[in-house]
Amino acid sequence: QVQLVESGGGLVQPGGSLRLSCAASVRIFSIYTLGWYRQAPGGQRELVASITSVGSTSYLDSVKGRFAISRDNSKNTAYLQMNSLKPEDTAVYYCNAKDPRIGGNYWGQGTQVTVSS
Repeated sequence: QVQLVESGGGLVQPGGSLRLSCAASVRIFSIYTLGWYRQAPGGQRELVASITSVGSTSYLDSVKGRFAISRDNSKNTAYLQMNSLKPEDTAVYYCNAKDPRIGGNYWGQGTQVTVSS
């Protein structure tokens, strides 16, 4: 059973930074495509950033240049470095892992990020 546990959320002032972590309990972490999604109150869940097994990344236009996704396969962990945070980045952030072998799609429990002065 795949489990994803996010950490690193919290309250930060506009312009500040946070780093989210996602620890995965999987056998072969390196093959998974990993993603960070977010869902603001009353809004739909949207893909913020993703990274493939070979390290290719993609980003939501509104976070390009401010956020960076990375992975450490030796630690079974994905990261989302968030800089220059804005109030509109406030949301619950979810880690996602996709297994290309069987089409498995797994979610973490989410971590709250609040950007406010």
